[in-house]
Amino acid sequence: MPRDVAPFDAGFGARGQRVIVSGVTELSAPNDTAAAYDAVASLYAELFSDVLADLPMERALLAAFAELVQAHGAGPVADIGCGPGHVTAHMQALGPTTFGIDLSSAMIALARQAHPELRFDEGTMTALEIADGVLGGVLALYSVIHLHPRQLPAVFAEFWRVLAPGGHLLLGFFAGDDPQPREFDHKVALAYRWSPDSLADLLRQAGFVEVGRLLREPREGERFQQAHLLVRKPQEL
Repeated sequence: MPRDVAPFDAGFGARGQRVIVSGVTELSAPNDTAAAYDAVASLYAELFSDVLADLPMERALLAAFAELVQAHGAGPVADIGCGPGHVTAHMQALGPTTFGIDLSSAMIALARQAHPELRFDEGTMTALEIADGVLGGVLALYSVIHLHPRQLPAVFAEFWRVLAPGGHLLLGFFAGDDPQPREFDHKVALAYRWSPDSLADLLRQAGFVEVGRLLREPREGERFQQAHLLVRKPQEL
């Protein structure tokens, strides 16, 4: 796979702050990702908890997502890879009942401390402890970037499984022009960036219908375009 080795980049509006875990160079299991984020959880929360304040386009997209979820009345929203819970809390404030899931026990502890009124569970997106067809929405904002490309079809199938018919998925990721995913040295651990068309094709293969996409140019301190895909599970299966 092509590899891009360059200064670290955080995503979702980060402005080049350096968050490095010594010795984390590639991921072989979910525990590697969890350990990497455990090690930087407090600093991560400090840097990014108010990041949405500077991201009007992302806030508008989250508002549209919340409106679509509520219009379909299909159930709560799961924020997969919720980190310290800032996006979970933002989505809850927009209306939908929202809870967070993260691999990192340290991130979950910080999320519970910052937002004691909300539910946060430790878990993995590869095997969600959620019943079939109960969610109105799934948020996965930069949470699939550490997965090996071979893992994505199974994860998208898992998102499909837990969504109710008519439910929506909002996926955030680093964009690239190459049709093949490119490895790069993320701030915390090895990650991948994708062309929006390539990820959209994988989502279509999983059964999703594309609703829209957002592609934003890098801000100061960012290396890559920031991309979001909004898809839905068809109402009639």
